[in-house]
Amino acid sequence: MSLYVNFRSVVHALSDCLDLVGVNDVHHGKRVGIMAMEILEQVVWTKADRERIFDACLLHDIGVSSSDLHRHLVEEFDWEGAQGHAEFGAYLLGNFSPLANLAAPIRLHHVHWSDLRDKYDDDARIANLIFIADRVDVLAAVAMIKGDLLEQVPYIRATVSAQSGIMFDPDWVAAFLVVSQKEAFWLALEPEPVIHYMSNLSRQAEQVETNYEILIGVARLFSHVVDAKSRFTVEHSEGVARIAKFLSSLLAKDLSLDADDCAKIELAAYLHDLGKLRVPDAILEKPGPLDENERRQIASHAYETYRILSRIPGFEDIARWAAYHHETPDGEGYPFHLHGDEVPIAARILRASDIFQALAQDRPYRDKLPAKVVMEHLKKLNGSGQMDSFLIDAISGNLGEVYQLAQPISTPL
Repeated sequence: MSLYVNFRSVVHALSDCLDLVGVNDVHHGKRVGIMAMEILEQVVWTKADRERIFDACLLHDIGVSSSDLHRHLVEEFDWEGAQGHAEFGAYLLGNFSPLANLAAPIRLHHVHWSDLRDKYDDDARIANLIFIADRVDVLAAVAMIKGDLLEQVPYIRATVSAQSGIMFDPDWVAAFLVVSQKEAFWLALEPEPVIHYMSNLSRQAEQVETNYEILIGVARLFSHVVDAKSRFTVEHSEGVARIAKFLSSLLAKDLSLDADDCAKIELAAYLHDLGKLRVPDAILEKPGPLDENERRQIASHAYETYRILSRIPGFEDIARWAAYHHETPDGEGYPFHLHGDEVPIAARILRASDIFQALAQDRPYRDKLPAKVVMEHLKKLNGSGQMDSFLIDAISGNLGEVYQLAQPISTPL
């Protein structure tokens, strides 16, 4: 199977989920990339190098899925615990060959220039460029929230200048001081110009045939970021994808699903919970019942998933199916409250797979349930019109295998 999509466009769209970890600030990675591109205007780099650097900027925080960790990174200019997420991000990327060339600079993007200068190669230079843009954005984001960004520019420039030769390469500092004299440099960091910048990139991207293996690989990569958010969601997306793949293959003939449909269902399963990165850690880890506000925050994750995936031309079905995984035929699901046949077969398969895996996995408020108890829960949903009989029959007839598919397994990315 293959889809006509631009691989870089897929990566750019999926990088949106990384910015969700900021909860109330959702453009950090993009602003870092835009600033890095402006700084690079002062030096000579090839187009291919610039594209690699921009992608590394977008993905530099791929090792961050915890809102608590994110808070340290944006509240402390030089946090001593920063290296952990850089190492994890490099590990994730290093295991996915199409993006493995980003692993080295991401591993180094919080290392001080004074610790890099004796072995200063291109990866180290790129890493330090990401570092300076990243730290500038930390200072700029606070000023933007307060509404006084331009007033804070002298302070930001002075703070960066004071770290020349310590945290930052003096050459990058010099280039930054040149470009940051312009008001346009700072105004480009506002939400509307950032969205416009990314939209231009999407429009310029050529749609090319991208094979299924690469798309599954990038979907798995981002699913690992989501699942790393909580010890209770470890390998959740993997388990949902395994179950959904099994059920769609099993039911393909009866439901008139072709090979492309089944492949897209698997992709949607890996990506269905992208929006959960915007849910604060404390809610996902809460050992007791959620209050009404917390339930609303949880419910918003499916729409956030739709917003991200719908940006990718060629992912139209995948975006809908992933976003509808909490919709039910009776119209009581969320966030779109679809009714009856408005809920696609693929989304129904995803919902069943998601519920089964969640019940068969440890959660903060309970241990995992035995297979027979999981089946009892699903039958109750069927009795209330919230799950289809054909899915109940398929799962109950293969209960042992489906339960095994739901269990976490230790496999390389």
